[in-house]
Amino acid sequence: MTTPNTPNPTPKPGPKPGARPSAKAVPGPIPGPHSTPAPAVFASTHVADPSKWGRVDEDGNVYVRRGGTEHHIASWQAGTAAEGLAHYAQRYEDLATEIVLLETRLQTHPDDAAHTKELAQELREGLDSAAVIGDIDALDQRLGKVIDHADEAGEHAKQEKARRRQAAIERKEALVHETEQIAEESTDWKAAGDRIRAILEEWKTIRGIDHKTDDQLWKRYSRARDAFNRRRGAHFAELDRGRAAAKRAKEALVEQAEAIKDSTDWNETSKQFRDLMNQWRKAGRAPRDVDDKLWAAFKKAQDTFFSARNAVQAERDQEFEDNAKAKDELLEIYGPQINPALDLEGAREKLRELQEKWEAIGFVPRARIREFEEKIGKIEKEVAGAEDTQWRRTDPEAQARAAQFKAKVEEFKAQAEEAEAKGKGKKAEELRAQAAQWQEWADAAEQAIADR
Repeated sequence: MTTPNTPNPTPKPGPKPGARPSAKAVPGPIPGPHSTPAPAVFASTHVADPSKWGRVDEDGNVYVRRGGTEHHIASWQAGTAAEGLAHYAQRYEDLATEIVLLETRLQTHPDDAAHTKELAQELREGLDSAAVIGDIDALDQRLGKVIDHADEAGEHAKQEKARRRQAAIERKEALVHETEQIAEESTDWKAAGDRIRAILEEWKTIRGIDHKTDDQLWKRYSRARDAFNRRRGAHFAELDRGRAAAKRAKEALVEQAEAIKDSTDWNETSKQFRDLMNQWRKAGRAPRDVDDKLWAAFKKAQDTFFSARNAVQAERDQEFEDNAKAKDELLEIYGPQINPALDLEGAREKLRELQEKWEAIGFVPRARIREFEEKIGKIEKEVAGAEDTQWRRTDPEAQARAAQFKAKVEEFKAQAEEAEAKGKGKKAEELRAQAAQWQEWADAAEQAIADR
């Protein structure tokens, strides 16, 4: 009998390996969106000393030890016993690697826990017939943990999926509500349109909602967006109609302005242009390029009229300034000559000359009208005041009243002398008292005349 480490002197047929423990290939781990790598149960899947767990005899029979008992698992004919032992140890490492992948996948893809559990059960069921050499009980324990934790991981994944689904639904509902509000209320058309497009881009990034719910939410969003587009379209259609009406109205106003731009009826035409300007403001906006051209034409006609009027007014203002200067010169000449206190009749004559020349000169600037009215008015008041004083002093009625009072004084004095001559002293005294009273009245009348 040869030992396991001694090669057979006669080559034998190739190996007859046993079946793989799993009929299904185990996919490698695919990192999930929120996953972290699973810690390995063993630092390594390498079997350091495969002879501890099995052997290959001189006839090529392969045995594995498990639970203190050897089990025949395969026949090795492809090389030495040592090579066979290494071969089946490598198969053990491959199987351990598949289990590591399952452990990792359970943590990174808990939503696929049921499938992972199914694969772990298949591997576990095939351990008894697995053609591998290594610590099969350790693999059994690891597969047991995968199976035990699969349901818990699956339930957790289910809950997490439901949470994400609810969050996604709530976010889309919020976006739908915002879109509906915009559709009903907003009139900031550009900002609102930009926001609805941004909502659509965000919508595309939200996942995890069942088709039925997602379809219902999409229909609401789509209806709101369409309603906004219709309302915006109606608004701009109305603007277009308004612009067309404004264009027609402003074209008519330009024609009217062209028709009166050469008028020299300054006051009436100025009023007409003011009225046209008010109509222009109320007409609204025509399309921008058209509106600018119409305004340029209207303003050109307006400027033609007002430039001509301003030129005439400037010429007239200069004439009025010259008139003011001429009137000041008249005042310098006639002012000293008009002295009603010394010569009332001469003052009257000079005032008439001044007034005739004053009127002949014409208007002064509007801002100085009151100034010149006050200047000539002062002279006119002085002459009129002197005339009034003279008239009061020569008032016939006042003179007649004073004379009557004096006549009564003389009458009472004469009667008093008569009564005194007849020896009627008391009567004479009464008559002299009446004469004194009338004298006071006569003196007052004469004083009033003198005061005038």
